[in-house]
Amino acid sequence: MVTENKRRSTTKKLKKVNNLRYAEYYDMQETFDGLYAKAAKGETFDSLMDLIFSKDNILLAYRNIKGNGGSVTPGTDGLTIRAIEKCSPETLVQKVRNITKNYSPRAVRRKEIPKQSDPSKTRPLGIPCIWDRLIQQCILQVLEPICEAKFSENSYGFRPNRDCEQAIAASYRHMQQSHLHYVAEFDIKGFFDNVDHSKLIKQMWALGIRDKRLIYIVKRILKAPIQLENGTTVAPVKGTPQGGIISPLLANIVLNELDWWVESQWADNPVAVARGRNRQLGGNTVFDKSHGYRAMRTTRLKEMHIVRYADDFRIFCQNKDSAERTLIAVTKWLKERLRLDVSPEKTRVVNLNKHYSEFLGIKMRLTKKKNKLVVQSRVSEKAVKRIKTEAKQKIKNIARPPKGMTEARAILNYNAFVMGEHNYYQMATGVSLDFRDIGYEVTRTMKRLGDRLKKEPKDNIGGAVVDRYSSSKLMRYIKNLPVAPISYVRTKAPMCKKRSIQKYTPEGRAEIHENLGFDTKMLRALLRQEVHEQSAAYADNRLSLFCAQYGKCAVTGQVFESLGDIHCHHKLPKNRGGRDNYQNLIIVRESVHILIHATSESTIAKHLSELSLNKRQLAKLNKLRKEAGNPPVSA
Repeated sequence: MVTENKRRSTTKKLKKVNNLRYAEYYDMQETFDGLYAKAAKGETFDSLMDLIFSKDNILLAYRNIKGNGGSVTPGTDGLTIRAIEKCSPETLVQKVRNITKNYSPRAVRRKEIPKQSDPSKTRPLGIPCIWDRLIQQCILQVLEPICEAKFSENSYGFRPNRDCEQAIAASYRHMQQSHLHYVAEFDIKGFFDNVDHSKLIKQMWALGIRDKRLIYIVKRILKAPIQLENGTTVAPVKGTPQGGIISPLLANIVLNELDWWVESQWADNPVAVARGRNRQLGGNTVFDKSHGYRAMRTTRLKEMHIVRYADDFRIFCQNKDSAERTLIAVTKWLKERLRLDVSPEKTRVVNLNKHYSEFLGIKMRLTKKKNKLVVQSRVSEKAVKRIKTEAKQKIKNIARPPKGMTEARAILNYNAFVMGEHNYYQMATGVSLDFRDIGYEVTRTMKRLGDRLKKEPKDNIGGAVVDRYSSSKLMRYIKNLPVAPISYVRTKAPMCKKRSIQKYTPEGRAEIHENLGFDTKMLRALLRQEVHEQSAAYADNRLSLFCAQYGKCAVTGQVFESLGDIHCHHKLPKNRGGRDNYQNLIIVRESVHILIHATSESTIAKHLSELSLNKRQLAKLNKLRKEAGNPPVSA
């Protein structure tokens, strides 16, 4: 971030969610909020295509996909994001609109990759062509707020501001606080390969998505041919395109009907709703259905609560009879309503007082503690095995780095892996025991590093690894680089999702994201300004830099007051190999831009006199002049 040092010290760092910030850049957040509000009121949408393929939404889609790791992976046409970013914004927008006329997506390249839970097995990954990915992102941005208004609170996978931690926290709550001691585990056979297309389209219609041109495009995406690894091409008759940007949303649309059906049996049963009432809780108004639940417990109704993460879900019940009946009823409902089968060997009822139930890599059960039943959870056996294998391989990479990898990079990779595993599995109550076992095996592999491992660094060093693990006696160093101790981890209780957090309302966003800390009128004007003969990458990075610099000149620190005074400068000129990437651009005033490139003494004198730069500002100017190939100037 290039701002005045004073500005840096006096401006607090804003809370930021990247895709919300990008929507601000392209002035789309208010539009998405409007879609969410209308959907929440039950309105239908029969004219979405103009919005989906509007200039701002297309450029926002480019912004959202350009940083994805998959954007540099070619599809069957051999193109990557580099092909898109070279286009001018106008050309990019027009090409997307032209492609979607009589839309026919190119074949999706299918590749088998190892399963994360079990690397000995593989799963199919689809890689759509880059232009098709961009089109899917355009659709996703508009459909997501509509669907979010309709989705259940009890689904946590592939949704904004939701994650595995919240799903595990909800499971713990049902087990320990709601006293639901039985769980029905479900495994849908090849869910993503078996989604019924006609049923999905009907479900979209039921959610209020009734633009027939859009539905036609979604059908074409679903029917996109698949190119297998052996080169043959097949036409799918069911399933969602795995690897497609829009696929997780489509999967949630399919299973949203299941969520609401299960909730209608108890949580949103008409009896509970009829006897519910509004009450104040923590300054918020909540709809309390506890009176209804008390009445329902005197009937033969079965209490059940679903927790779903994508196609993986559990239903918690009070007793064995309820759980077994629920298992049968839900299996039948999936078959009849969604045309999906469950795997009999993986679908079962578990008594949580006696056995572990595994969910999202965590196995959990109830155990007695001080006359109370509390949750006891551990890292699953599959996860332990995978972590051991990956950790040992990464240590071998440190001992003997593969071609193209330095020892320092291998250490950084290992540390990132350890911290990532700790961050995820710390929600297990027995995580320290499991990682102690992992550490025992990994330590033997560590012996390959021999005398390179030291107990103390040569110099005082800091950083995330040192800050987190320095109190551990197992902390080691190689050439002043810390090596994270894999066995050093403490449990941390998972947090449930706060209902007040919502990406598509101003109040819900306020808890996770702060709007840009300056007047955005100039940003909107910059967005509307044509950038002739410049690339989409240049136009997008120019907006990012303007926001990163708080709407100020990077050299003088002055707020831009006119659009014509905003100049985007290439640090390394394009004629010397400079590119339109973010790191090579900087936003400066027109007079500063002239000074960077000026060679005439009279021009330099004129603009230096006009700007009256101080010592620090002059140093910044001269640094930019040096990068541009010009000698320094003095005031």
